[in-house]
Amino acid sequence: MAEEDDARIRILQSLRGKICNPFYGENFYFEIPRPFQCLSFYVYAKAVFQRDLPVGKVSIRKDDLCKYSGKENWFSLQTVDPNSEVQGKVHLEMRLNEVITENGSTGQQLLVRIIECKDLPLISGQNCDPYATVSLVGPARSDQKKTKVKKKTSNPHFEETFFFEVTRSSSYSKKSDFHVEKEDIEKLEIKVDLWNNENLAQDVFLGEMRVPVKILRNDHIHKAWYLLQPKGNGNKSKCEDLGSMRLKLTYIEDTVLPSACYTPICNLLLKSPDVKPISASAAHILGDICRERYEAVLPTVRLLLYHNRFVPFVSAVAALELENTQEANTIFRGNSLATRCIDDMMKIVGKSYLAVTLKPVIDEICDSNKTCEIDPIKLKEGDNVEINKENLQVYVQKVFSSITQSSSSCPPLMCDVFRSLRHLACKRFPGDPHVQYSAVSSFVFLRFFAVAVLSPHSFQLRSHHPDPEISRTLTLISKTIQTLGSWGSLSKKLSSFKESYMYDFFRSFQEEKCIEKVKKFLDEISSNVNKESSGLEDAVVLKEGEVQKRTETKRKIVKKHFKKRWLRLTNRELSYHKCKGKEALCTIDIKNIRAVEKLDESAFNRKNMFQVVHNEKPLYVQAGNCVEASEWLEILGQVSCCNEERLDTFHPSNYTNGAWQCCKNQSPNAPGCKACTITMLANLQLDIDCDREAERIFSLLSSNEAKLQNMEDACASMAVYQGPQREQEEYSKFTIQEPKETFQTLKQLRNVMEELQRQHNSRNNITAQYGSLDNPIVGKTS
Repeated sequence: MAEEDDARIRILQSLRGKICNPFYGENFYFEIPRPFQCLSFYVYAKAVFQRDLPVGKVSIRKDDLCKYSGKENWFSLQTVDPNSEVQGKVHLEMRLNEVITENGSTGQQLLVRIIECKDLPLISGQNCDPYATVSLVGPARSDQKKTKVKKKTSNPHFEETFFFEVTRSSSYSKKSDFHVEKEDIEKLEIKVDLWNNENLAQDVFLGEMRVPVKILRNDHIHKAWYLLQPKGNGNKSKCEDLGSMRLKLTYIEDTVLPSACYTPICNLLLKSPDVKPISASAAHILGDICRERYEAVLPTVRLLLYHNRFVPFVSAVAALELENTQEANTIFRGNSLATRCIDDMMKIVGKSYLAVTLKPVIDEICDSNKTCEIDPIKLKEGDNVEINKENLQVYVQKVFSSITQSSSSCPPLMCDVFRSLRHLACKRFPGDPHVQYSAVSSFVFLRFFAVAVLSPHSFQLRSHHPDPEISRTLTLISKTIQTLGSWGSLSKKLSSFKESYMYDFFRSFQEEKCIEKVKKFLDEISSNVNKESSGLEDAVVLKEGEVQKRTETKRKIVKKHFKKRWLRLTNRELSYHKCKGKEALCTIDIKNIRAVEKLDESAFNRKNMFQVVHNEKPLYVQAGNCVEASEWLEILGQVSCCNEERLDTFHPSNYTNGAWQCCKNQSPNAPGCKACTITMLANLQLDIDCDREAERIFSLLSSNEAKLQNMEDACASMAVYQGPQREQEEYSKFTIQEPKETFQTLKQLRNVMEELQRQHNSRNNITAQYGSLDNPIVGKTS
C-alpha cells in the first residue's frame, strides 16, 4: 500500500470579524507514515459560496522535526504552490558506454533506464496516470525523451531505456550536430520529471529529480532510488509576507522490533492485575515514574484491552484510589491513574457508542444553527432571550433523551467497568446511598458525553471544529448535561452554577423527572439487570432511505421479485414502510438482530445486497449503490454489535429449491458456512499493534531510568529501615505499599529493558544503504 510522504493538517481561519491574528489553542494527535518527507500545516480562509482559499502553509522537513519537538516556535507562512506539492520516489539506472561512431572514431553514450516509481500522489482522490520525461541538460543543451503513460497507478513500472550521446571526438564535424568536448561532461545532468496525463487539460506536475552525469566518473554504472523534489528544488524568487504561525510540536519516532523481543515486557505488564498490592505491579510503576502520567496510560490501556486484562487492572487501581478518598462527594474527581485509564478506555471502546447516541442530534444542532445564547451580556441586538431559551431547552432535551435511552447500546466492556466502580464505591462508603451513582456518572456524563458534546470534532462526530456561535451553544448544552447527569438533589446542584442565567434556565428542568431517568440509565449500564431501553419516546433516527426489499410470499413456486420500501433505523428498531411517513409494515427490535452481512450477487443476480439476520426469516435488502450499502452495513453493525445472541457464522447466499445456494446444505436451520464480519467492538483488538505499544512503553521507561533508580533506592531504604518513615522529596512521589514486592518488579523491569536495549543496539548497526528504497537519495548526488 502506498504511503503518503506529505502529512498535512488543515486549519481554517476564523470567520468571526475576519480575524487577522486568530488564536486556535487546539491539540491534534495523529500518526504519519514512516517514509514521509514533510509535515505541512495549511491555513485557509473559509468561504461561504465557493471553495476555501489557501492563505499559506508551513512545511517542516522530517530531518528538522526533532529540532523543533517539545517547544513552541514561530514559522513564517509560505505561498501554496502546486509545483511544490510533491511526493514519491524514482528508481533509475545510469550507465556510460564507449561507442564507435560512423567514421570509426570513439565516443561515449549515456544510457538512462527509468525502472519504476513508488508512492506517487493521488489526483482528485484517484490513482494518477503518470509518465516521465527524461532530459539531458547542460549549459547549451537540452535533449528530452518521454516514457509511455501508465494508467491508474501510484506505483508505475516503466522499464524504459533512453540513450544520449554525451561526447564526440574533435574530428567529428557534422554541422547539424552539437559539438561537445569531454570536459563538458562535468556540467551535464540528467533531469527526470514526473507528470500526470490529463488528456484534455494541462498535465499536472508530480515532481522532479536531477543527477549529475559526473557521478559516473569513477563508476560507469549508477543505480539508486531518489526522492522527488519540488520544481526548481523549491527555490523561490520572491518571498511574500503572508504572516506566521506559532506551533508546538511533539514528534515521537519508535523503532519496532520483531514480536518475540517484546514477549518478556508484555508478560510482565499483563501480570499487573494479579500483583498484590497493585502498586507493586509493572503497569502501576510505569504510571508512577512518568512525569506526566498520560504519556504512559494510553499504550498501557491499549495493551491491557488487547489481552482482556483491562477490567481487573482498573478495578484494582480504583480500589487503591478509593482507600485514600476520605469523602464520598470527592470520589474520582482528580486526574489519577484510574481516571486516566478509564478516560482513554472510553475514547477507544465508546467511539461507535457516541456515533450512535450523539451524532444525529449533534448534526442537527450544527446544521440548523439556531441561536441559543441566554447570557444577557453576550446577547446581540435583536436577540430574543425567551426564544433562545426555548431553542436551548429543545436541544438539551434531545441530547439528554438520547443519552438516557441509550443503555442498550453501551458497550459491554464499559458496563463491566461501571459495574466494578459502583461495587467498589458502595463498599468504601456503605452509608451513602448516592455514591453508587456518582461513581458512574462522574465518568459517563462528566468525562464522556459532556466532553463529546463540547468538542464533537475531537471524537469524530464532526469533521471540523464548529464556528464560534455553535461552539457557544454546545458549551451551554454541555454544562447542563453535566449537572443533569450528576446524581444528587437538583436543588443542591443549582448552586453549582456561578452564572445566574444558568441557574434560572436549569430550574425549568426540575419538573421533569430527570433524576429518575438518570438513575434508571445508570442502573442499566452498571448493574446486573438486563439492559432495556429507557423508553420508546423520542427515538433517534440514525439512518433512513429508499431501498429494494425482497418480497416474501406463502406460495411455494413464485418468481422472485423486489419492491421499493422505505427503510428506517432508529436507536430502538429497524423498520420498513411502503413509503416515507407511512406506518411500518415490519419492525425488528435492535436487540433481536443477530447478524448484518453482505449477500453474494449470485443469490438474486443483484448488486449491493445485504441481509439482516434476526429471529425470523432473514431480511434481504438492495441498496441504491455501493456507498449506501456500506453505510447501512456499518450503522447496523454498530447498533447490534453488543447483542448477546449475535451469530459467529452466516450464509452468504439464500435458501431456495431445498438447499442453501452457498454450501448446498439442505437443512434450512443449518449453521452458516462463512464467518461473520467482526463488529467494531470485537475488532478493537485488530486496531491495536501490541508490539508498537510495548516499544512505546519501553521508550517511556528508558527516558525515566533515573526515576526507576530512585524508586529502587526508596524500596531498599524502606525495607532495611523499619522505624518511622521520613518522607524524602524524591520518595514521596512514589506509591510504595510493599517495598520488597515493588523492588522485585523493578528488578524484573530493569532486566527486560536491558535485553530490549541490546536488541536495539544490534539492529542499529544495520542501516539501509543510501540510495536504496528504504533510504532514498534526497536532492542531487555529487
